[in-house]
Amino acid sequence: MEGLFDQENTWYQLLDMPQAEVYYYPDFLEPNQQKKLFDHLKKQVNWQQDNIKVFGKIYAQPRLTALFADNEKSYTYSSITMHPALFPTALLELKQKIEQKTKCVFTTCLLNLYRDGQDSNGWHADDEKELGKNPIIASVSLGAPRFFKFRDKKNKADTRKILLEPGSLLLMKGSTQHHWQHQVPKTAKQVGERINLTFRKID
Repeated sequence: MEGLFDQENTWYQLLDMPQAEVYYYPDFLEPNQQKKLFDHLKKQVNWQQDNIKVFGKIYAQPRLTALFADNEKSYTYSSITMHPALFPTALLELKQKIEQKTKCVFTTCLLNLYRDGQDSNGWHADDEKELGKNPIIASVSLGAPRFFKFRDKKNKADTRKILLEPGSLLLMKGSTQHHWQHQVPKTAKQVGERINLTFRKID
């Protein structure tokens, strides 16, 4: 079997999304690799739960998070400012594999731990100023599969969704964040734990 990152024809563009560049690679990590990485991160990462303000009310964020980087630059979203720890070896190796595949350079990784179906991530775009004009976001999924939804910012009835499988890589680039929002919705179904690693470049 050839190396994980040698088969260029395994990339394909996701869905018909105008003014967006979204790509999905379902088998970026082999099953044993993703499971080993999930178990390692679940145990070793210092997970935190921040409070967010929604319509003037304070709520506990419905997931756990952590931030790593190769620098000391903080990342602010939804009125939360996170300060990174340095990349551990496991994430450095994953970052290098992603960079090799995407031909993009990343400085920072925001991790999300979804403990069950009630953990979620609401509608948003990764359009913070520190990410630059056309941010490139590379998202690796570990653990249980979860649906990932898009909606057009101008026409909110125009939506798409995809099931992000464990070991998959989703790449968003170009003007995607200008025109589309995304979310991981809650689900009443019994689902297992999921870790999502979102690599980005902070200017």
